[in-house]
Amino acid sequence: MTDRSAFADFIRRRREQLRPEDVGTGHTGRRRTPGLRREEVAMLAGVSVDYYARLEQGRGSTPSIGVVSAVARALQCDRDQRDHMLHLAGHPVPPRSSDGHVRPGLIAVANRLVDLPALVVTDLGEIVWENSLGRILLDGLAGEPGRGRNLIWEWFADPDARAMPPEHWRRISAAHVSDLRATYTRRSHEAHVSRFVEDLIAISDEFKELWDRHDVAVHRSDTKVFVHPELGLIELRCEVLLTPDDDISLLVFFPMEGTNAAEQLQLLGVVGSQKISSD
Repeated sequence: MTDRSAFADFIRRRREQLRPEDVGTGHTGRRRTPGLRREEVAMLAGVSVDYYARLEQGRGSTPSIGVVSAVARALQCDRDQRDHMLHLAGHPVPPRSSDGHVRPGLIAVANRLVDLPALVVTDLGEIVWENSLGRILLDGLAGEPGRGRNLIWEWFADPDARAMPPEHWRRISAAHVSDLRATYTRRSHEAHVSRFVEDLIAISDEFKELWDRHDVAVHRSDTKVFVHPELGLIELRCEVLLTPDDDISLLVFFPMEGTNAAEQLQLLGVVGSQKISSD
């Protein structure tokens, strides 16, 4: 089904985030509001200004796949954002799924990363495998009955467990939600995916606020801060290595440049399973 209001809200927000120089139109005088003008997006997408205005107002006929793709290009959307627009417009999004199966080869690769923490997670945040150092790093993540150990659920279900500098909270929350939005775009027809989102909305006002923003992206790299009772702050760079199915990812945590994280990881293997919390 077409969600006209959500589609309108998404393209309006996206337009407001862009500047004329971002799309090569140049400056056209002083602007009262931020972002591109509707006529600029319409020109870039090859549609009439009146038609594009109706899209932003949630009126008119359902846009075709071709129109959605053209508007997505005009708004400089990546693949995840374009898929989200297709979903909101009621069009099918090509499925990509491994059904939670982790290939032995992927585990073999991760097992050889003996000096780096590594996790295999689903696109819903479920931890399905971890190497020895990854297990130690996330020892404080006990899991929720019926959900297993889930990075996204734990983050929003128990904010009091975020034992790290508060300045990291908003960034990590936004990253979790935009990742999940991309998953929801691809898999909203699956009952357990929709239920997962609905449950998060029910338990977390922060999640609901971020969800309503329609930010959508799969993060391939990010910075993480872990807190250990003896080693203190451990700053790492997380690289997300996606499989061809895109719903199973290998996360590898590298020492952050300019910090003593490499030495801390070596000590972590010695210290072992003392409780640690992450952002």
